[in-house]
Parts: sequence; structure tokens; C-alpha cells
Amino acid sequence: MNQVTTTILGYPRIGAHRELKRATEQYWAGRIDAGSLRQTAAELRRQTWRELSSAGLDAVPSNTFSLYDHVLDTIALVGATPERFAGAADPYFAMARGAEGVAPLEMTKWFDTNYHYLVPELGPETRFQLDWSKPLAEYGEALQMGIETRPVLLGPLSFVLLAKATTPDFAPLQLLDGLVELYAELLERLAAAGVAQVQLDEPVLAADRTQEELAALRRAYARLGSLSSRPRLLVATYFGQIGPALEILAHCPVEAIGLDFVSSPANLEALAAIGGLPGKTLVAGVVDGRNVWRTDPARALATCAALLGLCDRLVVSTSCSLLHVPLDLRAETSLEPRLRPRLAFARQKVDEVVRLGRALNGEETITADSGATERFLNPRVRARLDALGQGTPRAPHAERLAIQHAGLVLPPLATTTIGSFPQTGEVRQARADLRAGSLDQAAYERRMEAEIDRVIELQEDIGLDVLVHGEPERNDMVQYFAEQLDGYAATEHGWVQSYGTRYVRPPILFGDVSRPEPMTVRWAAYAQSRTNKPVKGMLTGPVTMLAWSFVRDDQPLGDTARQVALALRDEIHDLEAAGIRIIQVDEPALRELLPLRRADREAYLAWAVAAFRLATSGVADSTQIHTHMCYSEFGEIIGAIGDLDADVTSVEAARSKMELLGDLRASGYSRGIGPGVWDIHSPRVPSTEEIENALRTAVAAVDPALLWVNPDCGLKTRGYLETEASLRNMVQAALRVRRETA
Repeated sequence: MNQVTTTILGYPRIGAHRELKRATEQYWAGRIDAGSLRQTAAELRRQTWRELSSAGLDAVPSNTFSLYDHVLDTIALVGATPERFAGAADPYFAMARGAEGVAPLEMTKWFDTNYHYLVPELGPETRFQLDWSKPLAEYGEALQMGIETRPVLLGPLSFVLLAKATTPDFAPLQLLDGLVELYAELLERLAAAGVAQVQLDEPVLAADRTQEELAALRRAYARLGSLSSRPRLLVATYFGQIGPALEILAHCPVEAIGLDFVSSPANLEALAAIGGLPGKTLVAGVVDGRNVWRTDPARALATCAALLGLCDRLVVSTSCSLLHVPLDLRAETSLEPRLRPRLAFARQKVDEVVRLGRALNGEETITADSGATERFLNPRVRARLDALGQGTPRAPHAERLAIQHAGLVLPPLATTTIGSFPQTGEVRQARADLRAGSLDQAAYERRMEAEIDRVIELQEDIGLDVLVHGEPERNDMVQYFAEQLDGYAATEHGWVQSYGTRYVRPPILFGDVSRPEPMTVRWAAYAQSRTNKPVKGMLTGPVTMLAWSFVRDDQPLGDTARQVALALRDEIHDLEAAGIRIIQVDEPALRELLPLRRADREAYLAWAVAAFRLATSGVADSTQIHTHMCYSEFGEIIGAIGDLDADVTSVEAARSKMELLGDLRASGYSRGIGPGVWDIHSPRVPSTEEIENALRTAVAAVDPALLWVNPDCGLKTRGYLETEASLRNMVQAALRVRRETA
């Protein structure tokens, strides 16, 4: 038997103390120069390579580091920067964040994760041009430390299939053959520099692919494999079952294939069905790269034992890059003692990979955990859910709409925001002081009330129709609720990159979920007492509470979603009793969790929609239920959006230039809709004219009586100067278009 070796597919790049975030934001603010930013980045890379090499991995990846996003890095690598960024002082960050008068690239979710990538724009005008400096330089940096690495690249097929066409009749796949020639040149340059192996990530293979796309896959890797001077090729896919692409790759001239056996154990059966990979190396993803639970060693070793007979060489690895999990469990000091032994963060998962490799080589014995893993169950929650069933159905939407119009008295094109307002340093400091004990609860509440007063007064002055309290008390739209729900645990340092410098600390959902007491009523009721305009109550929906958490793996997701929905149902009823007439239950992750394979989607949408409807069941017809979704391809879930039965849905639409409206019109959607008119993830202030044009596009597709005017997302990450200017422009634009449609 050949020796089993070990590797991982990628690693967190943010730094143990979020060094990358701080340096990048200082660079944007002009407090440090580009050289200082590059120095911080280089040190983070060196730390990672030293750590991975010292841990005992046989192969260490490189070029997994990014200043913002690895797809954006690939755009720069192949010279696919759109022409409008050519004059920007820093085209790389202009593509990510926009520049004065220049809109950024669209941003959307990376498959079914909470990571966001920047969408390439490709069209007949695209002319690729190779800039090989980054992967080659990072390989050289590691080599100077005495560490041989494996450069990682986004595969050419995934790059074009993740791209957006710049013209309606163009398919980015048409550019693949030319792009492959660029990759061929890059591989030859890497080989000349001494690189022994390159990893090409093709995660698009975990989704349904057409025959044309599969033929393109075969053509691309036949060409790359035929190069006379190149490194060995590892083609890695993850996030699901590889499907018919497996047999194609098995017959392509590539030396290694990486498969995810965590998200799809069926990959083992698929591998056996084609007779394995004789003469090839299999990189087996048996350690979960997306969740924080420890690997079951008995299961992982059994999978590996079955795989040994199906390949020439076996490499134990993670199921995907570890950028989706926190860095190091050792930084956590206050986790539930019974919970901590069940967890593994990125650093611990590296150790798991190494130990599994040693065990398979007979160098170490791994004993299975003794006894059954404790389950954290709540019989009362389970009994209540059994009694509720699917909840009390609401009246038909048309009946509710008439009652709500009479009670709320809102104009056409009603203006509002999504929820959060900018979080100032003073607000964050007050929360920190409360946690540290240097500020008592009464003083903290006075500070939050003062901030709510300021936000309410500002919104009234701007002229918004439906107000929010601004959420100054909330650290994060999921973590805030998780910290108040039984069955959840929060981390202190468990940061994970969502996009760019936006990091989140996903809570850990480990047991049955329940709500000990109201979570938001105190703040929503206070805000409503300060104004005669309606104030929205703001909640995070059950699917998003799951999607942006690390979720228990001992029961189906649908069962866990119902438990979260029950807790939210109680909160909604308390908000309603406190006089809140509009309640927004955000579900930005509804599209995110959509299974990559179409065959699995119906079952997912059934439980996801049922959980939302359970949470919102039983409210009065006069209570208007809103939901919000952002940064997803909504066309695939238009039917489900309608099935949620929310009265109003607000969605991201600014970066995608109102593309959703065509899908809405085609589907016959007849509820309230708020397509975002201001891209809040860019620091630029949209002009009144720009917003007017977006609204005119919307009015052409949607009845103005059903149309709402709002930003794309919450304003937490923005500053007050740009927020106020943008909102004033938004309200002015709404007034003008409202007059036009009167």
C-alpha cells in the first residue's frame, strides 16, 4: 500500500486578531499606504505557512490568501477587469467597493455558504491578459521559508460559469477556450519556477451541469493535461456530489481529483460505480470544512479504508477550504464545558487531518469517543411544536392588504430602510462597557434610548414613511438573537469572513431552541413611543438563523428550523401586543441554502417556507409582515418568495440593476415589493437622478401601490454622512416618481 499523505484545501486568511480587516480599513481610510497593507498581508501568509507546516501536513497550499476575495483575485489574474475601472486609483478595491461615479461588481453568495464573492463581468468585449505575479510571488515567499507549497487557483470552468454576461445574448462559456490557453501559460510559468503541483478548484461541478458544460470540462482539462511542461494537476470539487463530471475527470490527463465526502457521502458510491481512479491520486475530503463539530474518527477512517482500494494514492484532506470556520478553538475561554469537547475549529481540523493520516499509516491509534454524544433536548419545545402543527393560517393576502392600507395610511412608493443604522464607536463602546461590567444595565439602556431618539429624529427629518429603531443594541443580526435563545452558544473570537472586511461570529446551535423572555420588544416599543409614524419590529428569520450559525448535526435541518420558528412566533406575538403594526422577519439566506442539485430543492423549500409561515402564523390581519433578502440569484426562488406569504418583500436590486423585476413580472407576483435602490456595500452616495431612474424601471414592472422604496440592506457598516445624504436623495427620488405616477 502506498503511504497515505495529508493536506487541506485552504485556510482562514483574516489573522488571529483580525489583522487583515484592520489593515485594509486603515488603507481605505488613508491612514496607512499600500506598502504597509502588503506587509501585513505577507506576515499573515508567513504565519499560516509556518503553522500548517509545523502541524505535520505533508502538503501545504498557497495562493489561498486574498486581500478581499479569491474570485476578485482571479479577475485580476486573467485581466478581466471591466473597462469602467481602468481610471480608478486602485482598480482592485474599486471593483469591490465602487469609486466615485463607478458602480462596483455585483456580489452574491458562494454556492450555499455565507461567503460572498464578486461576480466577474464577461462579454464579447472581454480580452484576457495574464498577470501571474500573485501565485508565483506567494509560492516564492513560502519557498524562501523552506516550505514547498501547492498553489491554488479557481478553475477556468468555474470562473466562466460564475460570471455574468455583459450583453443579453452572450454566454461566458464561449470564452472558456481562450481562458484555458491563459491557464496553460500560467501552468508553464509555475512549472518553470519549480512548482510541483497546482490545485484547480472546480466547485461548479457540485451543481447540475449541462452536456455542453461537461463537454467544455473535458476539453479544458484535456488541453491543460496535454502540456509538455506543467506541474501535476489536482482538480478539486466540493460542496456536494460531483455527478457525471467524475467519469470525465477520471479519463482526463490530470494526476489527482479532490472529492467532498462530508457534504455528499454518495461520492463514495459514485467512485465505486466507475471502477475507482486507477493510476490517480484521490484527495479525500473527510474532515468537515464548513462546520465546527469534531470529526467522528471511526466514520472517517471507515470511509478512507473503503477509498484505499479505489485509487492509486490516497490523501486525507478537508472537505473544502477552512475559510468557512473560525481559526482556533484555543482562543475560546467561556464555552459551555459540555460543548467544548465536541468542537474543532480550523487549527484543530488540521490536527484531525494529520492524525487520520497517521492512523491510516499505522503510526498512531485513534480510539473512538466512548459513550453516546449528549443531546440537549427540551421536551416542552417538542410538545408545543407537536400541538401547533403548521400554525394558524392567515387570511388571504388581498383581504389583509385592504385592512393594512386602511390602518397604516401609507402613500404609494412608501419609503423605509431595512433595519440597522450606522453603529458609531460610542454605541459599540457602550456594549463593550456593559459586557466588561464598567457600565450598569440602567446606564446602558439610557445610552441606547438616546441613540434611538437620534435615529428616530433623523428619519422624521429626512421624511421616511416607515421608521426603524436603528438596532444600536445589536452586535449582529444572528448573534444578537442567539445570545438570548436557549440551545445556542456564542463565541468570543470565532470570526469568519463573510466578504471583504465584513467578518461575523456565527453562533453554535447545539440543542433544542427556546426563548426564555422577549428579545426585542423593549426597544421596538420605546422607538414607537417616540413617533406617530409606524416603526418596524425587526427579527431574523428561522432559515437565516440556521444558515448563519454552525448547526447541530443530530437531527434534520427542518426540525431545527421549526424550533427557531416557534421562538420567533412568540416574539412576534409579543411585538404585536406592544403595538408594533409592521414586523419584518428577514430571510436573506433563503436562496443561500438552496441545494445545488435541483432534485433536492423541493424538499428544502417545503420545510424552509413552512418554518417562516409557522413563525408568522397567528398574527392579526392588520399586522403587516415584511421580509428581506439580499445578494442572491432570486429568479430560482420566485415561487418560494410568494409562498412565504409575507405582505412585503424587500430585496437587493441595485448592483443587479433591477433584474429581479422581470422575474417578478413573469411569475405574477402580486404582493408588496421593495427592490433596493441604493447599494449600501459601496461607500458612494447615489444621486437623486440615479435612484429616480431605478424607480422608473420598477414602476414599469410593479403596481406603484405595491412598490416600496428602500436601500439594498441594513446600514450598520456605513457612516452617518453618507447614510444621511443617500437617504435624503432616496426620499426626494421617491417623491418625484410618486408625483409622476399619481
